[in-house]
Amino acid sequence: MAGRFKSDLKWSDVTPEAAFLDRRALLAGGAAMAAGLALPRGARAGALEPNTLEEITSYNNYYEFGTGKTDPKAYAGGLTTKPWSIEVGGMVEKPGNYDLADILKGKSIEERIYRLRCVEAWSMVVPWNGFELKDLLDQVGVQPGAKYVAFETLYRPEEMPGTRYPVVPWPYREGLRLDEAMHPLTILATGIYGKPMPNQNGAPIRLVVPWKYGFKSIKSIVKITLTDKQPPTSWNTIQAREYGFYSNVNPNVDHPRWSQATERRIGGGLFSPRIETQMFNGYGDEVAGLYAGMDLKKYY
Repeated sequence: MAGRFKSDLKWSDVTPEAAFLDRRALLAGGAAMAAGLALPRGARAGALEPNTLEEITSYNNYYEFGTGKTDPKAYAGGLTTKPWSIEVGGMVEKPGNYDLADILKGKSIEERIYRLRCVEAWSMVVPWNGFELKDLLDQVGVQPGAKYVAFETLYRPEEMPGTRYPVVPWPYREGLRLDEAMHPLTILATGIYGKPMPNQNGAPIRLVVPWKYGFKSIKSIVKITLTDKQPPTSWNTIQAREYGFYSNVNPNVDHPRWSQATERRIGGGLFSPRIETQMFNGYGDEVAGLYAGMDLKKYY
């Protein structure tokens, strides 16, 4: 678990930007739910042909803008992302509303090439730009006794038309155990492919946890709370049988409606060869120690 970020992934492994942003590519891979995810060491992605500009932003999942796949493209552009602040509270030494510009001052914004994994069995390689969540938590000071970190997405119905309907209990919520949050692989991302984060992908700041399924990587964060109790999370609240709190990639635990033992790489097409899903999305060397002694079929 200890140590700084390391990866043997290279730019030659990266999923082309167009394929990442174009969720229609998911259909070619037989997938359905692109929640906005993260990737593992040693993984290799096949070469893909670039997509058109129209394709780049035309198929996304971001329910705050509607459940239709073209809704984020149609409505996310109206989201105001400047100025932006994050309320940090709970069991911290320095609670308050922190302006994002102030948070980023002095932060080392690194490029992290991670593997993304969706629960419907597709994967890709994406270069995120961001900084370790630990850096922010150290900045605000975690109090003794804190065990979890809770996150909330922006709730702004006037700019997020999907929140006018009870698709999920708004605002969208996620959470991590404190040791997961402090792990060097866990980052707050502010961009992809060396560019600012697109609105439909979670601008201006989102979580990326590469050994978990994508829905753990909450978008457009406005609130972070340190707590001694396991926080409620949106998908677990809606359907606990399908979405556990931990949501670690585990090929030995099937989703109730499909197997998670194999996956396809984005861009390969419906008939591309399936590959075996790696435990912890391929990051077992780095994170398995976090779950020593846990029943990972019970705590999925």
